[in-house]
Amino acid sequence: MAFSASYKISAIRAALLGSCACACAASPVLAQEEPSGQNVIVVTATKRATTVQDVPFSINAQTQEDLQKSGAVTLEDVSRNVAGLSVQNLGPGQSQVSVRGVSAGQVVRDQPGVKEQVGVYFDESVISLSLFTPDLDLFDLNRVETLRGPQGTLFGSGSVGGTIRYITNQPKIGQTEGTVEANMNLVDGDDIGYHLKGAVNVPLGDKAAARVVGYFTEYGGFVDAIGPAGGKNINGGQRYGGRIAVSFEPTPDFTITPRVVYQKIDVDGFNRQEIYNLYANPYTTTRPAVTFDERQQYLLLREGFTDETWIADLVMRLDLGSVEATSVTSYTNREILVSRDASALTGSVSVDLGYPDSGVLLPSNLRDTTDLESFTQELRFASDYDSPFQWVIGGFYSKTDRFYRQRLPTPGYAAVTDAVLGAGTSAAVANGFTNLDSPYNADLPYDIKQIAIFGEGTYELTDAFAVTLGARYYDFEEERSFVSGGLFANGDNRTDKTSSSGISPRLLLSYDVSPGLTLNAQASKGFRLGGVNDPLNIPLCSTADAALFGGFQDYDDESLWNYEVGGKAQGNGYYFNAAAFYNDIKNLQVTLDAGSCSSRIVFNVDKAHSMGVEAEFGITPTDGFDLTFAGSLIEAEFDTTLPGSLTTATGIREGNRLPSVPKFQFSVSGSYEWPVSDGADAYLAASFQHVGTRYTQPSDQELNPRVFTHGLPFGGQPAGATTTVDLQLPSYELLNLSAGVDFDGGLSVIAYINNVFDENTLLSFDRERGGRARLGYSIGQPRTFGMTVRKSF
Repeated sequence: MAFSASYKISAIRAALLGSCACACAASPVLAQEEPSGQNVIVVTATKRATTVQDVPFSINAQTQEDLQKSGAVTLEDVSRNVAGLSVQNLGPGQSQVSVRGVSAGQVVRDQPGVKEQVGVYFDESVISLSLFTPDLDLFDLNRVETLRGPQGTLFGSGSVGGTIRYITNQPKIGQTEGTVEANMNLVDGDDIGYHLKGAVNVPLGDKAAARVVGYFTEYGGFVDAIGPAGGKNINGGQRYGGRIAVSFEPTPDFTITPRVVYQKIDVDGFNRQEIYNLYANPYTTTRPAVTFDERQQYLLLREGFTDETWIADLVMRLDLGSVEATSVTSYTNREILVSRDASALTGSVSVDLGYPDSGVLLPSNLRDTTDLESFTQELRFASDYDSPFQWVIGGFYSKTDRFYRQRLPTPGYAAVTDAVLGAGTSAAVANGFTNLDSPYNADLPYDIKQIAIFGEGTYELTDAFAVTLGARYYDFEEERSFVSGGLFANGDNRTDKTSSSGISPRLLLSYDVSPGLTLNAQASKGFRLGGVNDPLNIPLCSTADAALFGGFQDYDDESLWNYEVGGKAQGNGYYFNAAAFYNDIKNLQVTLDAGSCSSRIVFNVDKAHSMGVEAEFGITPTDGFDLTFAGSLIEAEFDTTLPGSLTTATGIREGNRLPSVPKFQFSVSGSYEWPVSDGADAYLAASFQHVGTRYTQPSDQELNPRVFTHGLPFGGQPAGATTTVDLQLPSYELLNLSAGVDFDGGLSVIAYINNVFDENTLLSFDRERGGRARLGYSIGQPRTFGMTVRKSF
């Protein structure tokens, strides 16, 4: 028979108490045996402790053991075993995430106003930030929860497609334990990477404990560059940081957990593979003609990416008897620098302006900086008693100050400009910016505030049938100033304000057919806050592009209604979870290039949808032998056609696919473990991943294969020089292999090969000024050999 609410709550409590873990920021993954003999995983996806089987919607939980056995060190690695989760890796700290095909296209460095579509949480603290969600190290994580479908009720804006939660191991009172891990790897056969990581839990008397984590990673590079700033493996880098959490339990009913997290990523270049560059291409006659090899690019200047992140949060829990109160206070400070070689972009404009070759060849450095301070406060109350009715209510407040700056220092540019366009030109267009050698400058301070009230209640009408109702009210305000100056700028000086409010509801139904089978259905709404576009860089635009794209200024909130049915089954030696869903999207915020303007805009598409099926299952045919599968089949398309020439220019045509999402992707993994001695077990593991075709932007589906006309009179290029590119990104397959030995006493040794067949995965298409400056791809990591040694105590 099905289990009552009283039994389920008792089972979860027993698991929590039996762990000897404090009630801190997030409950760890715990096994609790039910009468069926099956172990279940306790998660906090509903902001209350419950089991994966009892969460009444589609969820995946990758445990610490799963992460270690798969060798996952990034969210992209995790996604290989999660149905419906797609990650577009644009380099360390620059990943874009989509769930269930809900995607608006490639977000790039100079779109600071774009809001994320998948919310990312680090325990209780929200850390999502469009393209620059912190790429936090996965060491000493307890689990990664992927909540599919809109989670606007409990997790708010930015969770329109779903929510990802990194759940860390929390301080454990009365226990001393720790782990150290060392790794060395060889990337692309010639560059060495490595990491060293450690975690320790120490008691601080009878009522407190601390958990300290530290790590250092050296990334091996795999992209070579030609040109004056060329070199081998130019996209290597480092990631280092750590976190300190302390839990105090002055009374059994009260827990305080302050924590500080620090991380810095410093990368020397980008995973870009070029096929055309203004300075290096097959068409030049007065310069050496160049045909690029795989994993190769051209540089006049070295590039880099730096992201320094501080997170300080405080979680307090108070047991009031029948109610548990939780306060979560979080502060984030981030400094991001994206430094790119923009010489080809600047040089292409210089050619249009008739500058001499000496001016076209001036090294030009595009520097985008983001300074972010964010404060959030959540206070919630949850029922804590045996009853058919369980509930959670709370309030949320956030304030974000974000200052985005863009500079284009090009030493010597002012002198060339004044010589060609007239003395004093550079000073006349500066608009108060002092570096006249920077033809583009912009300051964009943002002030964003949001308040929300949310609640959700579940009532068990019978022992088997439960109904959940929830809603979130939100009120959002954004104020943004825009000041620009320089030859490539409009000389803007303006302030824009946007605001919105609304209610995001959810209805969930759950029916326990048997102890091992649960059926779910839901209707839920998610939302994504709107914003303001930057003005087009009119001096760089063609007349046609300025007229076509100049009318897009504000964009409204995006909303999504999700309808789904699913089931979760488990029994002796197997589990099977599946769901079918339909997402009705209104005012989808689509991102695209504004032609030749070197600008990117966001605008609303009236109607779109995504629908599909997803499934995950695992079997254990014999002791030690495990097989798992995760896959999704998704149709994500526009239901609107824009009028006139906008159709071809934007790709917004009924039936066209939403960008960056494969129709079909799946992964299969297997492992076999056996004893090799009285004190050691060995295992072999393999995983295979298939990712289907995708498009980077909606417009890539129009006039494809696309003919890019260069025709710039530089380097002896003929006027009719063109490059033809199939903009449908090809599907790819990755095979990873690993073998290891686990010894008694906590020692493990693992050897692995990732991307066994050295697939050159094309992740997104990169273009500058509509192909007049540069064409290329962002690419994935090549074949990598590695060994990891881990010791727990």
